[in-house]
Amino acid sequence: MAEIAESTPRVNPDALPVEHFDVLIVGAGISGVGGAWHLQHHRPGTSYVILESQADFGGTWRTHRYPGIRSDSDLYTFGYGFKPWTGAPIATAEEILKYMDEVIEENDLGRHIRYRHEIQAARWSSEDRRWTLDVVQLDTGERRRFSCGFLWMCQGYYRHSEGYTPEWPGMEDFAGRIVHPQTWPQDLDYSDMRVAVIGSGATAATLIPAMAGKCRYITMLQRTPTYFVTGRNANALADMLRELEIKEEWIHEIVRRKILFDQQNIVRRSFEEPDKLRAELLDGVRAILGDDFDIQKHFSPGYRPWHQRIAFIPDGDLFKAVRDGHASVVTDEIDRFVPQGILLKSGEVLEADLIVTATGFNLNVLGDIDFTVDGKPLDFADTVTWRGALFTGVPNLAWVFGYFRASWTLRADMLAEFVCRLLDHMDARGATRVVPELRDQDADMPLLPWVTEENFNPGYLQRGMALLPKQGDRPPWQHSQDYWRDKEELPAADLDDGSLRFD
Repeated sequence: MAEIAESTPRVNPDALPVEHFDVLIVGAGISGVGGAWHLQHHRPGTSYVILESQADFGGTWRTHRYPGIRSDSDLYTFGYGFKPWTGAPIATAEEILKYMDEVIEENDLGRHIRYRHEIQAARWSSEDRRWTLDVVQLDTGERRRFSCGFLWMCQGYYRHSEGYTPEWPGMEDFAGRIVHPQTWPQDLDYSDMRVAVIGSGATAATLIPAMAGKCRYITMLQRTPTYFVTGRNANALADMLRELEIKEEWIHEIVRRKILFDQQNIVRRSFEEPDKLRAELLDGVRAILGDDFDIQKHFSPGYRPWHQRIAFIPDGDLFKAVRDGHASVVTDEIDRFVPQGILLKSGEVLEADLIVTATGFNLNVLGDIDFTVDGKPLDFADTVTWRGALFTGVPNLAWVFGYFRASWTLRADMLAEFVCRLLDHMDARGATRVVPELRDQDADMPLLPWVTEENFNPGYLQRGMALLPKQGDRPPWQHSQDYWRDKEELPAADLDDGSLRFD
């Protein structure tokens, strides 16, 4: 949790004035900014505010400042459906922030955002039919209080203040520096350093080509391989349509649909013909590294494609850095840290001056906020989700959790449209509260994890699954993680089937 200014005034919390809004959005990242756009366009006149703990908008793209930070999803689908993306498919953090800035400026969203506002507690009162939030303004230490009729959690799902670094034996013995990408020091000069990057996910695959050639040498150390897909950082269809002088709005929609069609086919193949898909992915790597490189050892995982996220490598830059001798890959396990680097289980020492732990993040459920419902502490793990958005026993609250196999923003946009439809439905019924409740026919329903291990099993989910809500074995109690299913079912979901109680 962020530090609070030392000069915090001593104020009786009950004496604080309360600012009330119809809707309160938590987080000014990709989900929160998109949610505000939808709310403003689909429900004009709805009062709302966005509370953001950071000093500016952007969320993930503001938090992460490591070398080469870029998207691992194409911006035609990671960008909003309502604003065309006109750049290269894979974009830098700077380009994404510029795009978001345009959304904020063009729609006058900035006046609704309160920066450096950290929410510490959220209390629902059935008597008052509202959420009350205790907030600290981090730059002044001032205590504030807000209330709202509907709480829209767009803060993401990981802790921004610190990344996940395992505890290895001997870390204190290492003579160099250990850095996590999530808290990258902006003054770090690695130009003459030997760098070891632990991990092989999208972060490592971004860092290594960005640092290769700018440091003395860099090595990717992985325990097990990861799947990657290579390709040009361009979209031939978009380029052709621009040559034909098609409107950017049309280009955006056409290219977006084509990408989603292709992605659906790849996901289908990952289940129906995983061996063929695996061979194609490895052939893409082999085309750059050559037949003499040990592709099987370093880039052929033991799981089927899409059991974990597949990172896109634009223009094959990671593999070109290895091919050209600026970087290397070591597949081994860590025995311990030693003064000169990392002792591997094989007995070799990977010498390093700088070790980067690209080992993921800490799952964070509901933003480290102390939630209570009618005075009772909320344990999110005791709830059952309604279509991955609402939760049993939790009134007037939606949480945005994006996709693993498709762009996060696809679900953020879809859920934003759903929240607006839900609020319209409440108005039409004269209701001030909505809460999911298991029906009689659902009472004996088996309860499953938020995401089943057979579906998707990245490390951060496995570490934090006990913190997450459950899902059922039937609609509407499932969290499908399937964009192509959700886009048909969510807009058509029956809000009066008895699974939602309105009053």
